[in-house]
Amino acid sequence: MDNVFQYILQLQNYQPMLTILTVLAAFLVGLYVFFIYRITFAGVIYSRTFNLSLVMLCMVTATVIMFMANNVKLSLGMVGALSIVRFRTAIKDPIDTVFMFWAIAEGIALGAGYFIAGVIAAVFIGLCMILISVIKGRSTMPYLLILHYDESASKQIKQMVAQLPQGRIKSKTVQREGIEMTVELRVRQSETGFVDKFMRVEGVYDATLIAHQGDMIS
Repeated sequence: MDNVFQYILQLQNYQPMLTILTVLAAFLVGLYVFFIYRITFAGVIYSRTFNLSLVMLCMVTATVIMFMANNVKLSLGMVGALSIVRFRTAIKDPIDTVFMFWAIAEGIALGAGYFIAGVIAAVFIGLCMILISVIKGRSTMPYLLILHYDESASKQIKQMVAQLPQGRIKSKTVQREGIEMTVELRVRQSETGFVDKFMRVEGVYDATLIAHQGDMIS
């Protein structure tokens, strides 16, 4: 009877409208994180599925925190259940992990009832991410220039590579079909027109410019 009486008291203290507002707030904040991730994304392949999972992660975390805040026994059960689950999804970019922690932190804040603090933190972090993205877009970025050319064009290619900003030869492979050279350099995204100049050289087969993310070792 005591357990039944305590359960009835919990139902009386339960506020459905507060739950709806909390989940709705988590959805809106998660949507804000979604747009910030989409605007500031600078990787190779954009994953819309991962971005949508940030919204769900914020909502689910807020729901779990609400349950844990209202019932001590349930909170201990949640901790035990979550400690058993193992997430094996590979995160390729470290910034994706940061966005996941951001979504979880917002869910915790909203689920615990800190609505104003959660919204202010979300707005501030989002503005910082946009500012960093703008500054990064204006700065020089590392690139890899891959050239395939005939031996007759070696002298002219060497002169042109020496004129590249911070150009440094990373590798050079000599084959019977021709020569392959990889050059590391730093330029802005708006200054990549020099690749066309290499194609005008007699004896150059192709020229490829690749954004260097730091995960290639030569």
